[in-house]
Amino acid sequence: MIKSNIKGQRLAALFLLGNALFNFPLLALFNRPTTVAGIPLLYLYVFAAWALLVALLAFVVEKK
Repeated sequence: MIKSNIKGQRLAALFLLGNALFNFPLLALFNRPTTVAGIPLLYLYVFAAWALLVALLAFVVEKK
């Protein structure tokens, strides 16, 4: 029962992290007319943040 509670807390923390990553102030920081390897900076940030959240969610959910 303790592991289930910890897993729930970690999932809630990841939800809050996702809200922070995709909220206006951080998105505005990356909204520049700059490209990295031909990819606009904002698109690169959104994809990288999304991939990070998916990886962290998989780690939390699959961890025993």
